[in-house]
Amino acid sequence: MAIHVVNEARRCLNCKVPQCRTGCPINTPIPDMIQLFLNSQLDAAGQMLFENNPLSVVCSLVCDHEKQCEGHCVLGRKSAPVHISSIENYISDSYLDRMKIQREANKGKRAAIIGSGPAGITISVLLAQKGYDVTLFESREKIGGVLRYGIPAFRLPKSVLDRYKDQLIKLGVKIRPNTAIGGALTVDDLQRDGYQAIFIGTGVWRPKKLGIPGESLGHVHFAIDYLVNPDVYELGSEVAVIGAGNSAMDVARTALRKGAKHVTILCRADKPAASVREVDYALADGVEFVYGIHSERITDQGVEYRQATFDENGQVIEMSEPALFFADSVIIAVSQGPKDKIVNTTNHGLLATDETGHTSRPGIFASGDVVLGARTVVEAVKYSKTVAAAMDEYLQSLG
Repeated sequence: MAIHVVNEARRCLNCKVPQCRTGCPINTPIPDMIQLFLNSQLDAAGQMLFENNPLSVVCSLVCDHEKQCEGHCVLGRKSAPVHISSIENYISDSYLDRMKIQREANKGKRAAIIGSGPAGITISVLLAQKGYDVTLFESREKIGGVLRYGIPAFRLPKSVLDRYKDQLIKLGVKIRPNTAIGGALTVDDLQRDGYQAIFIGTGVWRPKKLGIPGESLGHVHFAIDYLVNPDVYELGSEVAVIGAGNSAMDVARTALRKGAKHVTILCRADKPAASVREVDYALADGVEFVYGIHSERITDQGVEYRQATFDENGQVIEMSEPALFFADSVIIAVSQGPKDKIVNTTNHGLLATDETGHTSRPGIFASGDVVLGARTVVEAVKYSKTVAAAMDEYLQSLG
């Protein structure tokens, strides 16, 4: 692994105008990272990555690199781009356990973080660094949110999240697992107990329906529910996955690992919405793809559908007669929305905020998927950095 990473790093041209950095949503200083690494300054490179993106090690594993950093590498125009994700992962993973995060003098003010997904972890780190007393509330037994319960371990090892927990505790963050805000404890309780700033990052855990008959049948499941704990599901031999994004790829590959004999992804369009790399991995694992499938009903036998025919522009020009795709189980993977309505929401059920994360209630902020909808980890981190700065400014304004 180390030799591969060094060889990839040596391929970097150290461009004066690095397009790889332009392609990164959080503007990671990629050439600087690589030069520090090549100059045997591993910890300096790791520190730079962490300061820019506290979830650097996670993003190195789950980002859509082909569309972002690696997709913009100039070497990719004529040959293979630099495998930036491998270099970033090697550096940030090596640094994660060794880093000693500096904490400013205690400011004597409390901040509550509701939800421990990408946004919650990011803001916990940034506010704790500023010297605030941070409590992280997580409704499940372990931190990570969608990182732990929505991404399979073969893409993101759970041990990475356990290591983040250790760093949070070292930084002084208090963690309350199995504590859902909105049940026994409310936002009013938090404010009563002296939390002057409250962050909501509860994610999007309500599956979106197809709106077709049969979605409540016993052999039909939603992707976000299945990925939480695949071991409790009995799917049978033949599994159909409706949807074509990265979540559908995760579900399909997981089902094969859990004993399904055949897994088929039913794509409505003429090509998947998932990243090229995730599709390639799914194909390598043996997942089959069928395109132009317009699902109309789910029955005990499988999925009733019509087959679309496309023109050269991907537009539907003809629909077949109804047919049945046999399946023992059907998993619906067509995105998800938020479950909780703690403060005012938009007409899509998402939390309504201004551009810096303020909600309709003073002192309450939000970011991540519960604001943006189901987006990428790196987008959640980028926005959360803005929200953390706004929370810091708000807390300081209280005197």
